[in-house]
Amino acid sequence: MKLGILGLPNVGKSTLFNAITAAGAESANYPFCTIEPNMGVVQVPDERLDRLAEMFSPKKVTPAAMELADIAGLVKGASKGEGLGNKFLAHIREVDALLHVVRCFDDENIVHVESAPDPLRDVEIINLELCLADLDLSQRRADKAQKLAKGNKALLAEAEVFTNLCRHLDQGKPARSFDPENDRGREILASCPLLSAKPVLYCANMGEDDFAHRETHSYFLALKSQAEAEGAAVFPICAKLEGEISELSGEEKIEFLSELGLERSGLDRLIQLSYSLLGLISFLTAGPPEVRAWTIPKGLRAPQAAGKIHTDFERGFIRAETIAFSELMQAGSMASAKEKGLVRSEGKEYIVQDGDVILFRFNV
Repeated sequence: MKLGILGLPNVGKSTLFNAITAAGAESANYPFCTIEPNMGVVQVPDERLDRLAEMFSPKKVTPAAMELADIAGLVKGASKGEGLGNKFLAHIREVDALLHVVRCFDDENIVHVESAPDPLRDVEIINLELCLADLDLSQRRADKAQKLAKGNKALLAEAEVFTNLCRHLDQGKPARSFDPENDRGREILASCPLLSAKPVLYCANMGEDDFAHRETHSYFLALKSQAEAEGAAVFPICAKLEGEISELSGEEKIEFLSELGLERSGLDRLIQLSYSLLGLISFLTAGPPEVRAWTIPKGLRAPQAAGKIHTDFERGFIRAETIAFSELMQAGSMASAKEKGLVRSEGKEYIVQDGDVILFRFNV
């Protein structure tokens, strides 16, 4: 999956990106420090892989991966080209979901493009620019469909969907909260690369002192209220502290997180929330050559999951020999699990579950 990090300039996007990916993106105290998006790939932490590696002693362990794009800061008027806005908006179209970083700290030494932090105003600026960009695109789609319709029911339906969407966007409401009320309308909507239709996860970037009292901090509470009103998730983080955490390992990391009152790093929490946001799960494959995690959408059937490994697996699918990770761990070995009848033979209609350990049988 590809997650786009966006927000106003100087809210901590690149600092957070660096902490999570250790990619060394330029981070400075002036707007538009990032012009082209910085790209980073991070491994998805999964303790199950470590347990499987102990059991199978593979030559290689391959975790799932998540791609992060650090997109330049947007400003008022971005939808009209302000601050290189059109270019930056184009970068957003390429991602699966948005990590909207919102500044929730005061620091007179760090410039704020709107003079001072205000989480609700800052969120509104970004959301409005995304809606305005979508409004322009939707109006053009509606006009084109109406012009070419000439009694064509499909084009008339398209014109109606985008006309209704324009009314919705014109009220400052994102496309993700618009429901065409029928499957055909949803298909039409899905054919358009709408910015405000993308799932969003709000990230409250807090100062070190404020992060210790995050659950009562006024900036965070305001952002949390806004996110809940949208049906979106929000999580607090201190990008500066995440940078320090990323340089630690083992017991030092655990101890430092404990001092902060956290069980996991921001990266771990971000990935968990991102998977939930996009409706993703992981199934596992294990053997002497490799132990590996594969990311798929929830609800995927076994042949399509097999196709994530190789198209031949889907094309020649016979069955999926499956066991839940927890059951395999209780059995102690795959041989013991088979003796106890815990390994199931699943067919083409089986819906793969998170943590399934699967061996696909196929014939091409």
